[in-house]
Amino acid sequence: MSDDYIYIDNAATSWPKPDVVYTTLDRFTRTTAANPGRSGHRMAVEAEERIADCRARLARLIGAGSPEQVAFTLNGTDALNIAIKGVVKPGDHVVTTVLEHNSINRPLGRMEKEGRIQVTRCPADGAGIVSPDEIRRALRPDTRLVAITHCPNALGVVQPVEEYGRIAREAGALLLVDAAQTIGVVQIDVHRMNIDMLAFPGHKALFGLMGTGALYVRKGLDLAFFREGGVGYQAEVELHPEVMPYRLEGGTPNAHGIVALGAGLKFIEAEGLDKIRRHEQGLALDFIARLREDRRFVVHAGRIAERQLGPVSLSISGASPDQVGTALDREYRIACRPGLHCAPGAHKHLGTFPKGTVRFSFGYFNTKDHVDRAVRALQSIAQACRA
Repeated sequence: MSDDYIYIDNAATSWPKPDVVYTTLDRFTRTTAANPGRSGHRMAVEAEERIADCRARLARLIGAGSPEQVAFTLNGTDALNIAIKGVVKPGDHVVTTVLEHNSINRPLGRMEKEGRIQVTRCPADGAGIVSPDEIRRALRPDTRLVAITHCPNALGVVQPVEEYGRIAREAGALLLVDAAQTIGVVQIDVHRMNIDMLAFPGHKALFGLMGTGALYVRKGLDLAFFREGGVGYQAEVELHPEVMPYRLEGGTPNAHGIVALGAGLKFIEAEGLDKIRRHEQGLALDFIARLREDRRFVVHAGRIAERQLGPVSLSISGASPDQVGTALDREYRIACRPGLHCAPGAHKHLGTFPKGTVRFSFGYFNTKDHVDRAVRALQSIAQACRA
């Protein structure tokens, strides 16, 4: 991609990646990419060590304590499906919200439609926050799970997950958090926040590759599993191992992706979460402030500055999101994402269903100049719509 093209679609996947991710992937592919845990030769052993290193870094990042409680998955959606289907049983009640991604909506929706479970979807307020009181009111004696996003991808508003965790723990329910938009940007401590399961992809703010993800599972919580086979551990045993992380990791892992993810984690450790969050938050808040002053735009974002992250959605009177997104790409060389963002409930809450909005999602490699160019482009498009 040429230097004058601006990418502001980091909620979908981060781009570009830090240089160390590219160089690490290339070096691993050329020198070390044997099947980890399947052989005793030095290449296989080193590949296994690299995976173990990435697992340990993820555990430290989220305050897990025990690396073995972090299982690698195919992506964030896979992690959420494993978590939901691993703990929810027929007759259970689940609490979720109207802001969820389809990775939570659809597994729960199917089980609900089949009559296997009951689901309560808590509303959000005008600031894009689901009040802890809403969660508390929704809980029932048969509530098994509270499944909730840490930050809705259409709004970029960080939810009070720690309060949800305390409420769920007091009620005897499990808390599953979708951290797709917060991992690598916001400090997460699974123990302090009473999170039983944390699901996330590796390719967004962790700077890894698509096709990577992970699921943290609290020690002592045994999920039912369905993927069974070789794991490079206890090959002499007839049945699949039940200990973590092998319990959830049947088959050859995406070693290339995991090693690249490890490089992304090293970059985050060197830069620091606070620096990354302040940068993304500053760009988003500048973008919001400048467009909210213009009545031609409806900006869909939070009202509390410290809770705002990189994703910001907007609408322009007289233009569909698809028209705006196409114009931005073709005429102004700006990449963003129009539509529903796989979160139809959030857009029903916003009043933007079924067409959705235009979402800009700022990342660590965006700049103030990118904000300036995006604002000018949107102003030009809005002016053309009024002409």
